[in-house]
Amino acid sequence: MQIQQALSTACSSLGLERLDAQLLLLHALDKPLVDRAWLIAHDTDTLARPAEVRYIELARRRAAGTPLPYLTGNIEFHGMPLHIDSRVLIPRPDTETLVDWALACLHDSRVADGPIPQIIDLGTGSGAVALAIARFLVQTGQAGAVHALDVSPDALALAQANAERLGLPVQFMLGAWLTGISARYDLIVSNPPYIAESDPHLDALGHEPRLALISGPDGLDAIRTIVRQAPDHLQPGGWLLLEHGWDQALAVRELLAQAGFTQVQSRRDLAGIERCSGGRWPG
Repeated sequence: MQIQQALSTACSSLGLERLDAQLLLLHALDKPLVDRAWLIAHDTDTLARPAEVRYIELARRRAAGTPLPYLTGNIEFHGMPLHIDSRVLIPRPDTETLVDWALACLHDSRVADGPIPQIIDLGTGSGAVALAIARFLVQTGQAGAVHALDVSPDALALAQANAERLGLPVQFMLGAWLTGISARYDLIVSNPPYIAESDPHLDALGHEPRLALISGPDGLDAIRTIVRQAPDHLQPGGWLLLEHGWDQALAVRELLAQAGFTQVQSRRDLAGIERCSGGRWPG
């Protein structure tokens, strides 16, 4: 089978989008996923049998609904190449809104003028948020200690591997939110589970870990826990930033205000949706 035939078959017979078909073929050939031009230049090349078998299997799994990043094992987040697999939630571009807000908070006067800022990412998963923050600190020459916590040992293993591969200094810890943590932080960030148990969209997310998706009847159980625990773990003037669902901003702002946070506000993602909410602990 030639390259052009393999791509055409994946699209026509299995219903794959052409981009997905190209990326899977590059992966099957052990080529960089950015090298789509190579496929065009070699469209009449014949696939070796092992690569053809591997490609057919990948294409069938994609057609059956397996997310592309789980098949290629890679995704880009905030300019970083991350390894990914089914042990963790796939990082979404929307979560970059949380990272951008966190980086802005690092310029806040309390954080900038005090001792070395202490930062923790709760429910780190693949490590995406913590690693993006650590990468920014390294690139800008700023001081900062980044911690990352998750209840899943499998997730922590993947996050640790990403940190080692990228050469980024993040301290990983096993735990459930802030339970058992004694330190105080200048910045707490989290992209926790926030989907309701009965949400009809869960079926479309069947390949991703339920632990990272579902959080009680209204999807806010994890956020309630974090908001309740955070005041005992924030320095005066420290920030708590949370990602949440498209329709949860008002509820999260109310939780933050009721807990005593000030400067409570939300940030919109590129689609204009209030994707993150946060507040500052008085001090």
